[in-house]
Amino acid sequence: MFKPKYPRPDTYAYTPATIRPTPIPVELSEPGGSAPVPAKSPSAFAGLAQHSPGTALALAAGGVAGVLALASVAVSLLLAVAVTAVALSVSGVVVLFLVRALRQEFMRR
Repeated sequence: MFKPKYPRPDTYAYTPATIRPTPIPVELSEPGGSAPVPAKSPSAFAGLAQHSPGTALALAAGGVAGVLALASVAVSLLLAVAVTAVALSVSGVVVLFLVRALRQEFMRR
């Protein structure tokens, strides 16, 4: 009753996927038989040189704003940890005084 019953694995229906590259037809541009030179793909920073200096300035300002936002979040987290530490230390001192007061009260009886 308490033994789990697992379903049988479907190993007979599993067929592994095979990836076969398809050949790309080579078109000859010259009658001499030489293959064409493939064009270079544009890099991520290729368009940056074509923009105006204002665009670069806006990107730099956006980066600075992002860094400032992350820094403010980090400072807020550290401040929260510091406030929590102070609250725990104060409450620990209060609990210590209460325990000592209760011990003295029970010792007198």
